[in-house]
Amino acid sequence: MQNTKELIERFSKVKVLIVGDVMLDRYWWGSVSRISPEAPVPVVRLERTSVAAGGAANVAANVVGLGAETFLVGIVGDDLEAKNLAEILENSKISPDHLISLNNRQTSVKTRIIAHSQQVVRLDQENTTAISENDAENIYAKIEKVFEESDIVIISDYAKGFLVENLLSRLITKCGEGKKKILVDPKGKDYTKYKGATLLTPNQKEATDACGLEESEENAVERAGKSLLDNISTESILITQGEKGMTLFQNEGEIHRFDALARKVYDVTGAGDTVIATLAVAIGAGLDFFEASRLANIAAGLVVEQIGTTAINREMLENALTQNA
Repeated sequence: MQNTKELIERFSKVKVLIVGDVMLDRYWWGSVSRISPEAPVPVVRLERTSVAAGGAANVAANVVGLGAETFLVGIVGDDLEAKNLAEILENSKISPDHLISLNNRQTSVKTRIIAHSQQVVRLDQENTTAISENDAENIYAKIEKVFEESDIVIISDYAKGFLVENLLSRLITKCGEGKKKILVDPKGKDYTKYKGATLLTPNQKEATDACGLEESEENAVERAGKSLLDNISTESILITQGEKGMTLFQNEGEIHRFDALARKVYDVTGAGDTVIATLAVAIGAGLDFFEASRLANIAAGLVVEQIGTTAINREMLENALTQNA
C-alpha cells in the first residue's frame, strides 16, 4: 500500500457518478421494558428519531466522506420524504439536482425501530414498478450531462424498478466506449443485465443465488465467483461474506481472501454501500483491484461497528490504515 496520507489526498481529485436507487433511512430509537398484552410483541417506548441517506444516496455519502466528489442520479417522489432526503444530501455536500421527481411514485423509505441497540422491526414504503421508457430516457439525459466529468461509475441496484435493462445496457455500453470503469452492486438472480461491467460486488447469498447454488454447499463462494466470471463479461467479482470477510476473483485466475476486520459487529446496514464506494474512490485514485478491495474491507469493518446507516470518512480510514501499517 502506498503512503497513506498521499493516497487519501488523491481521493479529493476523484469524481464518481452514481446511478441507483436512492432512499430515506428513518430510525425510531427507544427502549423495551415489557411485552404487549395485546400480542406477544415488545412495547417500544419511543425516545428519539433520526434520518439518514439510504441506498445509492448512502453510497454517495460514503464517496463524499472519503473526500471525493459525486454526481448522484436517481428517482424520488413528489413528497415530504423527497424534501427530507434533499436536505440530508445538501448537508452532506451532495447535490440533489440530478435526482428526478416522478409524480406517479413515492420516495423509497425504510423505517427501522431500534431498541437497546437491536433492530426490532423494519417498515418499507416503496414502489418497485419498473419506470416507463419516457422516464428512462429523461434519466439517461441526466446521466449524459455529467458523464464526461466523471472518472468512474457506480450502479447501486436495490431492485426498486429504476434500473431497467435498457438504461443499464446503455450506461454500461457508454462506459465501455468511454474507457470508464463501472462497478455494480447487483440485485436479483439474473446478472446478464450487468454484462460488460468492470466489477460486481454481490454478497454471498446474492452470488450463490445468481448461480443456482446453496450457501451451505461445499466451496459455494469459490464456485459462484468463478461461474460469474465465466458467464458475465466482467474483469472482477468481489463477494462480500459478512463475518467471513470478502473474496476477490479476477480474470487472471487469482483469488484473494480478506478476513473481516470488525472488532464487534453492531449493524451491517449499509456495509455494501461502503464497500462499493471505497472501491470506486480507490480505483479512481489509481489503486488496482486487490489494493482497492483491501481498503474496502477495512472501511466495511469500521462502519459495521456503528449502529444505523453510517458512512465512512477519511479520518476513520486514515487512522485504521495507520494502525494496520
